[in-house]
Amino acid sequence: MRLLSKLVPGLVLLCSVMAFPAAAQSDFPNKPIRWIVPYPPGGTTDLLARLMGQHLSQKLGQTIVIDNKAGGGNNIGTELSVKAPADGYTWHLVNPANAINATLYPKLNFNFLDDMQPVAGIIRVPNVMTVTKNFPAKTVAEFIDYAKKNPGKVNMASSGAGTSVHLSGELFKFMTGIDMKHVPYKGAGPAINDLIGGQVDVLFDNMPSIIGHIRGGSLRALAVTSAQRSPALDVPTVAETVPGYEASAWFGVAVPKGTPRAIVDRINREVNAALADPAMRARLADLGGVPIAGTPEQFWAIHRMETEKWAKIVQFSGAKAD
Repeated sequence: MRLLSKLVPGLVLLCSVMAFPAAAQSDFPNKPIRWIVPYPPGGTTDLLARLMGQHLSQKLGQTIVIDNKAGGGNNIGTELSVKAPADGYTWHLVNPANAINATLYPKLNFNFLDDMQPVAGIIRVPNVMTVTKNFPAKTVAEFIDYAKKNPGKVNMASSGAGTSVHLSGELFKFMTGIDMKHVPYKGAGPAINDLIGGQVDVLFDNMPSIIGHIRGGSLRALAVTSAQRSPALDVPTVAETVPGYEASAWFGVAVPKGTPRAIVDRINREVNAALADPAMRARLADLGGVPIAGTPEQFWAIHRMETEKWAKIVQFSGAKAD
């Protein structure tokens, strides 16, 4: 009996400790959530996080705070996410830079695929192959023909060396064998302004950033870079002329590795439910986005495939981080 009396307090303490994580998971979330967006406010990535964050905060019953941590080519915000507690209260807005940077930066303090845990995909958004109003080519085939007859004379703008916008153009060069001069800018805004002004010839920019200029008539779209045509813009795909070409931007949610699976599954369910909501789907369609709902494992399969694809294009182009 004396032995039992000594063991009981310890067993009670052990049971309470073991029950704590389960209790913490069962009432998730019980405080505000921080969603790290590794870009400045106002861009496509930030807009998407705010749109989804507002919807998800209502469903989860907690505020989702969008925390813009720009700099380092996406890596400053990403490293903060990697080092955050694995408790479900820090989310990361996954974007193409997380796949590209694995090769673009030879020395990172993390391995994104290994150090983060997938939660859910959100959407794919096509880039748009866009030219100046007066560019002589009216189709992708005519553009390729013109570039081959004028090697090195076509100026291809981008929002910066090694960005998804830059590498979308490099993929086009790789698959068509044409030679274009890369002109990097510090962001999409200056690149678009110079495209409108005719200082550069072509830009493969994210649809939400450039669609207003296309609809307004100051620029002309030749094609979208997605595998299928976009209902947001009445133009063909690049792949209809260059089979196999695909360079969409894609976005999702990840959390630090070690986050309890029950919490990951709860967030996954809410994201997938949001993507099935008619009002949300309409808002995302305005951005040119196509939902990529699914399991965490399906989202990570996309990420691995994109990491492998862009590694080849980074090596082909010789792209270096700014």
